[in-house]
Amino acid sequence: MSIRVGDVIAIHGTKVILKIDETSSKESLFYDGKKYKGVSIREYLSIQRGFRDIICMVEGEYLDESRIETRDGKPSYVRKVEARPIGFFDHAGFSQGIKYLPMIQDPAFLMPEERIRSIFDRNSDGDFKIGHMLKEEIAVGLPWRRLFNSHVGIFGNTGSGKSNTLAKLYSVLFDQKLQLISGKSRFIILDFNGEYGGEQLAPAAHKTVYQLSTLTNPDPHDSNARFPLAPQEFWDIETLSLLFQATTNTQRPFLNRVISGKLRYGGNRAALANYAKSKFRQSFCAGEVKPATLDLMRTIARRMNNQAVQDLLAEVTWYRNGRFHYRAFIDPDGNQYAAHIAPTVDTLDIQDIDEFDELVLRVNLQLMSDLNAGYVQFEHIQPLLKRVESSLSSMRKVLVIGDAPQPERLLTVVSLRRCNNEVKKVLPLLFAKHYYNAHKAVVATPPDQTVHIIIDEAHNILSDQSTRESESWKDYRLEQFEEIIKEGRKFGMFVTIASQRPADISPTIISQLHNFFIHRLVNDRDLYLIDNTISTLDTLSRNLIPGLSQGCCVVTGTAFDLPMVIQVDRLPNNKQPTSEDVDLEKLWSASANDNEDARS
Repeated sequence: MSIRVGDVIAIHGTKVILKIDETSSKESLFYDGKKYKGVSIREYLSIQRGFRDIICMVEGEYLDESRIETRDGKPSYVRKVEARPIGFFDHAGFSQGIKYLPMIQDPAFLMPEERIRSIFDRNSDGDFKIGHMLKEEIAVGLPWRRLFNSHVGIFGNTGSGKSNTLAKLYSVLFDQKLQLISGKSRFIILDFNGEYGGEQLAPAAHKTVYQLSTLTNPDPHDSNARFPLAPQEFWDIETLSLLFQATTNTQRPFLNRVISGKLRYGGNRAALANYAKSKFRQSFCAGEVKPATLDLMRTIARRMNNQAVQDLLAEVTWYRNGRFHYRAFIDPDGNQYAAHIAPTVDTLDIQDIDEFDELVLRVNLQLMSDLNAGYVQFEHIQPLLKRVESSLSSMRKVLVIGDAPQPERLLTVVSLRRCNNEVKKVLPLLFAKHYYNAHKAVVATPPDQTVHIIIDEAHNILSDQSTRESESWKDYRLEQFEEIIKEGRKFGMFVTIASQRPADISPTIISQLHNFFIHRLVNDRDLYLIDNTISTLDTLSRNLIPGLSQGCCVVTGTAFDLPMVIQVDRLPNNKQPTSEDVDLEKLWSASANDNEDARS
């Protein structure tokens, strides 16, 4: 038995109108040792219809001033509430969805907390809890099997608690399932603000943290100061096109020729030196010499650290007759070249150069060869050449090319906090492709392993509003991530994105997300996107979003039968992401000033 609070008096489509007793408005009621919540907005009522209980959620309340009842000589208005059916209980338990509707005069009852919990707990793991329902104050388990087997979006304005929600979600997962998922799944966090480099999420023994920085030179003995790439992955057309933002029609085919030469003769450094000498001769003795090749030769001599060749090239000039001049005009027959230039050029040698310097050498040599053969226009390839040379100083600080095996740990955190904007735009895409291609090549069908990429502050890399880059490169960047999020699920690769501006993220990416944790959002564009993208979000829950308190979020998606409003539990201080607001009272306190004076 339960507490009867009213009756159905009207039904309009799927909207149910109930006449409610005055005594039902109390906040809490106790009956037969059980606690009940009184009738209010977003509370649940059970309407008895035959042997079934139809569950409705209260969405509105009003007084019918046209109807007055008299009790003890005092007039009182009729209290009515509007409710929407969300499911029903029968002999098999709760079923979500509208299958049955009540009729007029069907009685309505309050629901005890245990029965409300059974609505949300039925497909979940009762132990996987990250918080409690806001209004009902009931701790509800989340369906982790369906949640982590999907793409997840966590959205909210800065300070709304989304970082705590992200950290809490995965902290509970690792605390409860660490031994079960080790060796079967990998989790990679692309951390733009350095929030997860400490004790967060997982124990240190199961965690690798790469602290990348373009501000200082990395410690060569610190294996976590640079991200490792295998040589075959670095010398790949996709990787190089991505790193240096190569255009599709001209610069990408050029890089393809560079890589082909590397794959054909890459193991022999002497062959590269001989190739350089032959291209020098070809450039000096061409039928119609290209003046641009002189600067390319000077770059090559500088990269090879050959001062003698650099001094020689400094004295070479180009004349309008189409010839180079050094002590004499260098004719196509090669006699003057052999007499004055070849002895010095023959001293070119490849010594201790890394993969980045080798790339610069090969790009310059390939451009010399293509210019002499008339394959390319210099002005089409020069921007790529400048990007390669300018980017290498930053890339050398954050990447290391080698065959050393990468540690296979459960959690990998890549911190980009101390990287410049150029690196922050390129490296996340490189890392995503790195893990996606590697996983796709070895995973079975159906997948026997999973990879989970977590992108915090995702608007930094997934935005389609950026004006700092060309449209062609922005389209390429978004297409790569869209491919991962559209095709990755079938290979066991899942993406979790967190952002304070969901409207800035590509609509294609947002549309592919399955489950959402939505904190406070106040921007109209963000709310419009949420309203038109998430089909499982009801109107009442959507209207709550601009006024949610810190740590409170609307949870909805394919893993949940019904939207829930959850207050996420706060993590301990040592487990929280390093994104807390500064305590100005503590910072500006008298004791803090005294400590500063003592240090000075």
